[in-house]
Amino acid sequence: MFLSPRVLFDNCYGQYAIAAVNVFNMEQIHGLFRAGQLADAPFIVQMTPLARNYAHSKMLLMMIEAASIIYPKAVYAVHLDHGNEAHAFDAIASNKYSSVMIDASHDNFETNVIRTREVVNRAHIMNVFVEAELGVLSGVEDGISIDDKYAKYTRPEEVISFVNLTNCDSLAVAIGTSHGAYKFSGGQGIQFDILEKIQEKLPRYPIVLHGGSAVSKEEIIRINKNGGKLLEGTAGVNPEEIVKAIKHGVCKINIATDLRLIWTRVHREFFNETPDVFDPVIPGQIYMDAYEKFMLEKFDLLAATGKANLIITQIKK
Repeated sequence: MFLSPRVLFDNCYGQYAIAAVNVFNMEQIHGLFRAGQLADAPFIVQMTPLARNYAHSKMLLMMIEAASIIYPKAVYAVHLDHGNEAHAFDAIASNKYSSVMIDASHDNFETNVIRTREVVNRAHIMNVFVEAELGVLSGVEDGISIDDKYAKYTRPEEVISFVNLTNCDSLAVAIGTSHGAYKFSGGQGIQFDILEKIQEKLPRYPIVLHGGSAVSKEEIIRINKNGGKLLEGTAGVNPEEIVKAIKHGVCKINIATDLRLIWTRVHREFFNETPDVFDPVIPGQIYMDAYEKFMLEKFDLLAATGKANLIITQIKK
């Protein structure tokens, strides 16, 4: 069932979180929908501009639509991640997205407000939910490259004004996480003092956590044993911190890096161990199975397992 994030967030606030997962190809879409249906967990399918350029937005959207038929009990939303105005307007006009993100966080406050409000005005006419971002995350992912010296936390004193001026529906905040595989190299973790102040300013308002991957050390070790050269001293978001963040209003947790690492590990191991094989189907199936296993564990961590049917039941009342 295709739903708006508004329905998902109204249901989950303070109790569990929705996994928002970036997809690039068929294997990832199969794995995500398979896991969501099996776990009876709601989820958000995300596409970045880079993913849309790589596979073509129509291709991804048609695969998602096909997955909804193959997995008819899946409960999901479709989201544009880290778009500019052109990306957002295209997604809104397609009538295939339930939400879009306008990322003007690198601009000053006033420009961010103007750009975000423009997208919100057009999106709300089409009943499309809008995520905005206040504060800047460091890291590298999908063409986003922000040096740590330019990263800045969200200022709690600005959030009420920003939300009121833009009328955005959810807010991605910078509270210590980063994009890409190299998170928390300094070990600082999520800044809960900032998150708690944001929740105090915006009670019952859905907060989004970008850079929510755990970055498994085991995956990195296995990748490097098979020819990879990833840094082994990195650390992702601690699962205990994810659980704690949910209680402080985080409704949507973005996941991308973890699933890229699994893809890399599966393919490096497969072709290293079977150098005489050149069949893409075999590692593709291994990846889908590993993807499903990972997402089932993630749904459990976010306490989302078993919640999809509850949402459907409430809608039908």
